[in-house]
Amino acid sequence: MRTALKVFYNCKNCPAYCCAYPRITVTDYDIERLAKHFGISKAKAKKRFTKKGEEPGERILRKKYDPYFESVCRFLDVETRQCTVYPARPRTCREYPGTARCGYYDFLMSERDRQKDSKMIATTDHRD
Repeated sequence: MRTALKVFYNCKNCPAYCCAYPRITVTDYDIERLAKHFGISKAKAKKRFTKKGEEPGERILRKKYDPYFESVCRFLDVETRQCTVYPARPRTCREYPGTARCGYYDFLMSERDRQKDSKMIATTDHRD
């Protein structure tokens, strides 16, 4: 029996740093999952949601404008800072950060404490 990894972060308190990565890679299976989610063909999903990456054969998610980070994953709701395709999100997003701690989250919480400003980089779920 596998035990879930205890985590020491809450993504709802973060402005979605990971969604601002320049390259969010996707697999063929990720594209199929997105296609099914939107009720379109895999070819249409590949063309609409991805583009060629830097590595041979690599596909990455397309980006859109964001007021905090300039560009973010096209599936991030820039108002709520939440994923709009959460059930169909790519594997890389499902596995992030892959450890019990998230460096971005730790940094943000430290700065909010240091600045005595729980709303620094506003999110939908602020700490008290």
